[in-house]
Amino acid sequence: MHRLAVPRSVLFGLALGLFVAMALVPARTQGTPDIAVVVHSEVPVDNLTMADLRKVVLGDREFWPGGVRITLLIRAPIARERDVAVKDISQMTEAQFRAHWIGKVFRAETPSGPKITYSREAALAQLSRTPGAIALVETPITASGVKVLKIDGKSPGQAGYPLK
Repeated sequence: MHRLAVPRSVLFGLALGLFVAMALVPARTQGTPDIAVVVHSEVPVDNLTMADLRKVVLGDREFWPGGVRITLLIRAPIARERDVAVKDISQMTEAQFRAHWIGKVFRAETPSGPKITYSREAALAQLSRTPGAIALVETPITASGVKVLKIDGKSPGQAGYPLK
């Protein structure tokens, strides 16, 4: 029986390549900022469950405690914050998310759909001047007039925070 001879240098090169690739994967995920759930500073809530956040993002919860209407600010498609809102929170594709909101507005279940923002800075500026507003924004957050909510009791940056 004849065995195929593989040069040691090839095996060493493959092992080294695999080691480098495995070392780089955690570095990329560790460097990615968390996505914070940010609200107008006067919103009387400090913590949301993922289930409550999903209701807000899908328009199934329209008011904060005290009766202030929720205004959902959402980034334009291709923004990472939008991907988190659509895929991770809503558990939908982009097409399903759009159809969901078009249907809600068409059936008059809500007066309007989410307001689109085109940058992180625009979202934070709109948040600070819109009572009841909520948005998803990459951390860190340094703007005034807004506050960061905990999700399931965890703040961005804490172990176990769900929005990456």
